Amino acid sequence: MSKFNILIAGNNDPISSKGIDLLKAEPSFSVEVNMNLKAEDAMIEASRNAHAIIVRSGAKVTAKVLEAAPNLKVIGRAGVGVDNIDVPVASKRGVVVMNTPGGNTISTAEQAFTLMMALSRKTPQAHATIVSGKWDRAKFKGTEVFEKTLVVLGMGRIGAEFAKRAIAFGMSVVAYDPYLSKNRAESLGVTLCEDLDAAIVQADYITMHMPLTPETKHMINAKRLATLKKTCRIINCARGGLIDDAALAQALTDGTIAGAALDVFEVEPPPADYPLLSAPNTVFTPHLGASTEEAQENVGIEIAEVIKAHLLHGTVVNAVNMPNVDPKVLAEIGPFLKFGELLGRLVSQFAPARANVVRINYSGKVGGGDTTLISRAVLKGFLERAVGAEQVNYINANGVADNLGLRFTESRLPEASEFTDLIEVIAKNDDETASIAGTFFGNEPRIVKVNGHRIEARPEGTLLFIENIDRPGMIAAYSTTLGKNNVNIADMSLSRDKESGTALTLLTLDSTPGAEVLAELEKIQGISKVHCVAV
Repeated sequence: MSKFNILIAGNNDPISSKGIDLLKAEPSFSVEVNMNLKAEDAMIEASRNAHAIIVRSGAKVTAKVLEAAPNLKVIGRAGVGVDNIDVPVASKRGVVVMNTPGGNTISTAEQAFTLMMALSRKTPQAHATIVSGKWDRAKFKGTEVFEKTLVVLGMGRIGAEFAKRAIAFGMSVVAYDPYLSKNRAESLGVTLCEDLDAAIVQADYITMHMPLTPETKHMINAKRLATLKKTCRIINCARGGLIDDAALAQALTDGTIAGAALDVFEVEPPPADYPLLSAPNTVFTPHLGASTEEAQENVGIEIAEVIKAHLLHGTVVNAVNMPNVDPKVLAEIGPFLKFGELLGRLVSQFAPARANVVRINYSGKVGGGDTTLISRAVLKGFLERAVGAEQVNYINANGVADNLGLRFTESRLPEASEFTDLIEVIAKNDDETASIAGTFFGNEPRIVKVNGHRIEARPEGTLLFIENIDRPGMIAAYSTTLGKNNVNIADMSLSRDKESGTALTLLTLDSTPGAEVLAELEKIQGISKVHCVAV
């Protein structure tokens, strides 16, 4: 029987004892628990003979750690975020990285709700006066949450749990989530608002449950804070950076809003001179969303179970970087997995708002075998913008789609197309449809169709899609706009449906145009759509 060395590494943050005991009970496992691995050198030394490493957030599995551990097969993160693990290097070295995305859902939702109530009733401030010997009831008059309007930004697992509790307290719940379908919103008992700015101006309370992406960074900024009710209170237990902390501090100081309760910050831990720390009407906790006995026990047991199953049976659950498939099949479909994920990621960037259906059409040889993993790769790529790359993987992609009310289908076209292999990804809502299709020219992936238009482009760099009326002068118009803004065109592919009909241009650019450049393009007479996507 093979012997596996498991390192449970940390910086005074071990997984639950039940998880450790579960691993120690397996005769073929040798388990070392080391909670003094803050320094990289110490982590390198401790990892040299490890077949598996389990961490929470305190220990970092860097590229150097990975290079020093030739026997390493799997890394388990007891929690969601894997920013303390060099996932790209792990992937290159064939090391599976698995996390536990569902274990802290209830704890985080409860923490956010607790902060909302504490902020409403000024509980921490009142407690501080009592222990200091004062009794000042009039100073701490609070506000009820009953019949107040709550805006939930992000209706994933945690946002949905928060909404359930708010409804039970008699709150009117409005949800903003670009990926939540109307049917799912109805089933949750919330009102769906399709515009962020229109949603937040209604709010007596705002709770943040979005992933941190380039699109969501500082989604609550000075401009939006200025539009809120003066009685509005903001709660953030999701990710630091969703709110511009400096702008929030100023809004609190000026009385623009009534209060804020934060469990996460842009800088953690915040330094002593952090502007927010001196702002009035605040409640702060040190990133405690998942810090309950139940959550830590759940993620500890869960990560121990998935590590055990992987070492003993090769099972992969909640992998963030690879599917569970044998080497022979992986060699055959591996390129399609990566390409499918890319196609899903691309179509998500120009899909219609609140898409409720994603369909994949296969034709050619690729559709002749088992396409389950490829379909999951496409769905994973599509959902990353909705929930964050850390929250979705090949295993849970279908479940994440179900939670968002997103219907996922696939079909195999019986007749071969003009291509040996073709994968087409279609995203649609009740009124609009977006699609992209790709194939391989030899070993090189190519985009060959966009919204039904036949084109050809390498999926690399920054891609700019322009739909316009097919008439003379259009190419010159948008080329001039890009040129004067110092945006260089590296490649171009054009297509039209008929003479004087609709034309589509796909431009490969050397740099990403700013929002003001895209807005200028949209103003050109004859252009109907402009989409800029990052590969």
